[in-house]
Order: sequence, then structure tokens, then C-alpha cells
Amino acid sequence: MSNKVVNSSGKNKTAIARATIKKGAGRTRINKKPVEIYEPEFAKMKIYESLMLAGEVAEGLDIDVKVSGGGIVGQANAIRTAISRGIVEWANDTNLRDAYMAYDRNLLVNDSRQKETKKFGGPGARAKYQKSYR
Repeated sequence: MSNKVVNSSGKNKTAIARATIKKGAGRTRINKKPVEIYEPEFAKMKIYESLMLAGEVAEGLDIDVKVSGGGIVGQANAIRTAISRGIVEWANDTNLRDAYMAYDRNLLVNDSRQKETKKFGGPGARAKYQKSYR
């Protein structure tokens, strides 16, 4: 069981995070950087939520996350989804899964919302160009 490796993924907008979870010393790295020095601070706090809820389960795990695409918040949300899914799969614990779901459903379920496509007659999806009668 000590060589068990779990791969999981998380998505938010155009950000995609892939997490590899294995038994270890409790290190969490994001794009080969320790989570302790991850910037900005609010994104780091979002990521810590998924580790805090797991409690002792996450302390003995090495979590390696690769994330690409999207912006800061989208990446942070994708990372926390990937980490949470991986920890739940590793622990195989329904109580932990229920705790994640009760706290925030997006910890285990990808946020599928996407940008609405631009339409003709305006600068964006819904806005229309101004019309002048004189």
C-alpha cells in the first residue's frame, strides 16, 4: 500500500490542474514550488482549505500539482478541486467526502461555467453597439 499513487484533476474556466498524491512527508508542491511560498495570499488560502478539511489524512501525503491555463483565481479553484478529489480517492472515506461536500461542493465537482461566446452587433456576448437617431 505504501507505493499507492493517486492521480486526480480539477478544472475551473480554462485552468486545468493535475495532482499526483503519494505517501510521504506531507509536502505540497504547485508547479514544483512549495505551497507555503505560493502567491498571492488569497489564492494560497483557497488551496489550504482543501488540506485543512482533510486534517490528519493530508499530513502524511506528498501532493504534486501541475496547473496551467486561466488566471490566478481559476487556477486556485482548479488546484483545490484536484487536491480534494485526490485525497478523497486516496482515503476512500465517505465521511471525508461528505465533509468536503457540506463545506463547498466545488471542492469535489468541477465548475463547468464558461465564457459566453460573442455575438454579432455588439462588443460582447450581450451588450449591443449604441444606436443614434440623429
